Amino acid sequence: MGAVHAKSMDPLPMHGKDLGVNPDDLMEHPEPEPDAKQEILENKDVMKKAHIARQRLLRLGIFKEVEVLIDTSEGADALPNGLDVTFEVNEIKRLTGSYNTMVGNNEGSMVLGLKLPNMIGRAEKLTFQFSYGTKETSYGLSFFKPQPGYFERNLTLNMYKVTGQFPWSSLKETDRGVSAEFNFPVGPTSHMLKWEGVWRELGCLARSASFAVREESGHSLKSALSHTMSIDSRNSAIFPSSGALLRINQELAGFTGGDASFFKEDFELQLNRRLFWDSVLSASLWGGMLFPIEGKPSCIADRFYLGGPTSVRGFGMYSIGPQSEGDYLGGEAYWAGGLHLYTPLPFRPGRGGFGDLFRTHFFLNAGNLCNLNYGEGPRAHLQKLAECIRWSYGAGIVLRLGNIARLELNYCIPMGVQSGDRICDGVQFGAGIRFL
Repeated sequence: MGAVHAKSMDPLPMHGKDLGVNPDDLMEHPEPEPDAKQEILENKDVMKKAHIARQRLLRLGIFKEVEVLIDTSEGADALPNGLDVTFEVNEIKRLTGSYNTMVGNNEGSMVLGLKLPNMIGRAEKLTFQFSYGTKETSYGLSFFKPQPGYFERNLTLNMYKVTGQFPWSSLKETDRGVSAEFNFPVGPTSHMLKWEGVWRELGCLARSASFAVREESGHSLKSALSHTMSIDSRNSAIFPSSGALLRINQELAGFTGGDASFFKEDFELQLNRRLFWDSVLSASLWGGMLFPIEGKPSCIADRFYLGGPTSVRGFGMYSIGPQSEGDYLGGEAYWAGGLHLYTPLPFRPGRGGFGDLFRTHFFLNAGNLCNLNYGEGPRAHLQKLAECIRWSYGAGIVLRLGNIARLELNYCIPMGVQSGDRICDGVQFGAGIRFL
């Protein structure tokens, strides 16, 4: 248990419970004198700043508890109307372990972890994590280092090995890599600069794999620089009722070495608006393009994939676009859009409690994925992306899992089906962290 003392003539609460102050004590029914009114305003400001400081200390992830005690200054050096602000903290153990389950896009996994928080004394964190899932197994070591006094600006170093199975492509992939990430805010936007070096091993998941997939098998080295910019004003990541999200990502591979050479850009846009009777209208738009460099063909592991319960519902998982002998090969360009109407459950069962974890939704999804001839102009590209549009509509029930994932049970009607597409006409189940 540690304590930090601060003296301030500056101001204070809103949340007296957290700070040991009852907000009612700050209310004066008679009109206070000017000096008394000034003192009250200053005290409220101190309480507010102490609350913000407490939240920042908790965000470091190195304290179990942070309590704030505010009292009038005492002693020979006490200032007139001065306040003593004391932060009492209880640090977490130097070595912690964890066991939990995670939900990915139509995938579940068990995760074991070991963590050394506050490793050097400035909120650094060393983490080892092992994950075993239905389609992916991984383990990795990461070191997290925030800038002192500016937690939002931080550096993360990673070493990892990931083995994944992709049955829609009859493909299995093993990645062994290292990466460095630098996160920082600029005004209302968040940015991430990343370098990644990965040794990739591709192989066939089944003997029936197509020749196109067999051609992709083997070893390759990818070295890539990427930048992600995001701005998120939503009031919730899973069930937003207001706000917007914009995320833009660029990736350049081959500039720093390796076998893969391409430039890749994709974006995600989401808008939300509350309507009547607690209903919410949500619109989403995704898109991306991959440009091969130096005449090298793109790799099946770098292309975009589309379709399934987390994107264009009513179609099989990643089963839209180019394919060979039943194996889906991905595409170098895509777009997808969705329109949703979310409403509370009929008759509002469990209102104010368990029932608030559920929503009904009506949806309309559309999209397309293809390869482009980059010798042609933008008009030809847009024309090709506008051809053979797959779309679907339907309704279902959505369940929120904390603030990180959700489950969907939908009845889907796929439309615009093309030759080779796999469809899911009727009931479709989905689980994930990112939905169109």
